[in-house]
Amino acid sequence: MKRLVFMGVLAGVLAARAVFAQGTTTLGTVHIARTLMADGKPLPAGTYQVRLTSEELKAAVGQSPNGEQFVEFVKGGQVAGREVAIVVSAEEIGTIAKGARPKPGTSKVEMLKGGDYWRVWINKGGTNYILNLPPAS
Repeated sequence: MKRLVFMGVLAGVLAARAVFAQGTTTLGTVHIARTLMADGKPLPAGTYQVRLTSEELKAAVGQSPNGEQFVEFVKGGQVAGREVAIVVSAEEIGTIAKGARPKPGTSKVEMLKGGDYWRVWINKGGTNYILNLPPAS
């Protein structure tokens, strides 16, 4: 009987993890040095796993489908914030980005000129996910 209960619980946990995994893709890990604003809410300084959600956004006129997608900042298994990322292919990034870019599988967080925004840039397999987050007041 104990074995049967254990197998039932194990099956439930695995099924829940499979459903959860279908809705998200991990993009990478970033360290944010100060509190920023994400989706209008404070995102405290810290190290976060960033994951892509399955939530779809409607493309603006002239924008490619999936040109913007929601990402979540996860810490300790909890979503601490979310924001819309601009998605740029490896082929297109050279036409819009100047200077050093993160290599595939890496990320960078940098303050933009003027200090009005911090750029969180993740390169996942050549696809670039770029977020510009303002500092919290």
